Amino acid sequence: MPGIASKFDKAYENLSLEELAKAPVAALEGVSESDAEHLAAAFNIKTVADLGTNKFFLWAQAVAKLAE
Repeated sequence: MPGIASKFDKAYENLSLEELAKAPVAALEGVSESDAEHLAAAFNIKTVADLGTNKFFLWAQAVAKLAE
């Protein structure tokens, strides 16, 4: 999985994709614990999988792609 490891904090870089999906959202490079708390409070996002499958984020991504 070249490239994906650089998107996560060092402690998570050797995990499988399944483990990364279950990792806390703060495991993503650049997402602080405070950011993670805000995502949990606003959208009930606790894991990387939650973030990647959140309907609001998916809708926003679709709009952004269609607008290109």
